[in-house]
Amino acid sequence: MTNIFPVIAIDGPTASGKGTVAHKVADRLGFHYLDSGALYRLAALSALRRGADLNDEHALAKLAEHLPVHFAGPEIVLANENVTQAIRAEEVGNLASKIAALPAVRQALFGLQLGFRKPPGLVADGRDMGTVIFPHAKLKVFLTASTEARAQRRYKQLIVKGISANIEDLLSDLKARDDRDTHRAIAPLVPAEGAHILDTSNMTADQAIEQVLSWHAQSKQ
Repeated sequence: MTNIFPVIAIDGPTASGKGTVAHKVADRLGFHYLDSGALYRLAALSALRRGADLNDEHALAKLAEHLPVHFAGPEIVLANENVTQAIRAEEVGNLASKIAALPAVRQALFGLQLGFRKPPGLVADGRDMGTVIFPHAKLKVFLTASTEARAQRRYKQLIVKGISANIEDLLSDLKARDDRDTHRAIAPLVPAEGAHILDTSNMTADQAIEQVLSWHAQSKQ
């Protein structure tokens, strides 16, 4: 099936810009879009709202397996509720990072993610798109940036939304997430074999988008 239509896998750490780049690339190409990190955030949001036992891996996995989610452009809809902003809360993000290290939760979301692979193509962003979910993707990109650059981006995002933030706390949080993501036993955050490495520390989003589109054009030749 991977030969019938292309998959572009874009992985990278928190606040590297992969979501913006992946969504815009999908837009430009007319492809479907998967924000895999949103699925873990959705599972975390659902767990918090239901008062689930956050130490019960199998209960969390069961909850994750049946998420009624769909992406409507940049909007994320859970059941019939637009939760695009709700899943971006820091509490949700921190829990998402923790439950993403649970094997049962990752397995529960595996099939759900594969279901987004449809014609004419898919742009998938996350942490293991090129290594685990779509290892035969036509194009693999590992988007990264310095911790300081990522903290600044997250700080600006939160301030624009009217959410108070402390740059030192954000730096500490990003470093903790990076450590969890890169050292977890299941699907650690690493560049996929054959992935293009793109450091966006000193790049605009438009420059990163154009670079990925250029690599895509080359992959078709």
